[in-house]
Amino acid sequence: MGGFWRAVSSAGVPFAPSIAVLSLVQASLIALPAKTALTAPARLGGRWWALILPGSVVVVIAGIAIYPPLASALTYLALVAVPILAAFALSTTMKGARPILAIAAVPLFLIAWGPFGSYPAEVAALALSSLACVALASVLVISVPARWLKLAIYAMAIIDTALVSANLLQGPDDVLNSAAPAAGLPQLQFAQFGSAVIGFGDLFIAAVLGALLANRRAPQLRPAAVAASLALAFDLLFFFVAELPATVPIALTLAVLELSERRASTARKDRAHQLSRPLPGEAM
Repeated sequence: MGGFWRAVSSAGVPFAPSIAVLSLVQASLIALPAKTALTAPARLGGRWWALILPGSVVVVIAGIAIYPPLASALTYLALVAVPILAAFALSTTMKGARPILAIAAVPLFLIAWGPFGSYPAEVAALALSSLACVALASVLVISVPARWLKLAIYAMAIIDTALVSANLLQGPDDVLNSAAPAAGLPQLQFAQFGSAVIGFGDLFIAAVLGALLANRRAPQLRPAAVAASLALAFDLLFFFVAELPATVPIALTLAVLELSERRASTARKDRAHQLSRPLPGEAM
């Protein structure tokens, strides 16, 4: 559900361009969500739902470590839920959404159900997972106060980093990524391109930030560009390590945005204060 990028065996695209593509896809999810007119379900309202973000890492990883067959159950859950959520995003929650576009989830699923490792199948599965994250993020953002979701983004990145550093994430994540549904059906519990893998949670955290910005009517392209730059720079650490927490560039993007907003707010207050001061020689 969440975690890290890592190299996998592949005779095709080398790791560097593979991870660059996944980094750019992750960053693009900040620009994809649209402001939605969805009504938050009464039982979903409340700040505690923000725990879904860090909890998606802790609960899944701990659950698989304790009970490995859970990975198979999550695989089938993703197989059913991801195409449905992708159709919902295409019809409702993404920029340019139209009800008729929901049908596009069907060919995407059929393409993803191709030979494992084929690039069309990988791209289709990546698209389905990305769209599903946009749908989930949009529902979460209308259900939880923005302040708590921002804290949840930071918490998810901190927990992700701690688990990777302590080598506690890799084993359960390997079990999850190796679980496959019957009949060669697509593995939608993670996304792969070439020789790199990204967790579903890593896409989800980017979509949450994008949905937060969309619902505030804040610009999304610039933050997406910031995230892309940070993620590509973060990828350079792969020269020294084999695994990295992919949630970190998104948390850093949020920090950059908040710092920029505070500086802009301070500058506005300073200008207002200067304008309110009497000019020299002016009567008090």
